[in-house]
Amino acid sequence: MAPLEKYIDHTLLKPTASPTAIKKLCAQAMEHQFYAVCVNGCHVQQAKAELRNSGVQLAAVIGFPLGANHTKTKIYEAEQCIQDGADEIDMVINVGWLKSNMDDQVR
Repeated sequence: MAPLEKYIDHTLLKPTASPTAIKKLCAQAMEHQFYAVCVNGCHVQQAKAELRNSGVQLAAVIGFPLGANHTKTKIYEAEQCIQDGADEIDMVINVGWLKSNMDDQVR
């Protein structure tokens, strides 16, 4: 089994997250050798630059926090985050559709 820190996604998803806070988040993740940093899409480019050559992965959230975005919006957001350097995408599911058994829409 890998050390505990290899299972941790160090995360900052506050809407008030500043570039300074993202830099600190990345520095902490590198210091502790966490598996990944997880940020909102608007911070992907900065976080990717901060994490360069560190081995720490970069995850971006899509449809955060409610998952109620249109599917096409989520697709565009995911494509942009990948283009900006995200290694992993964490997409928030539409809970209303899930609870309503709208399986085709959820997929």
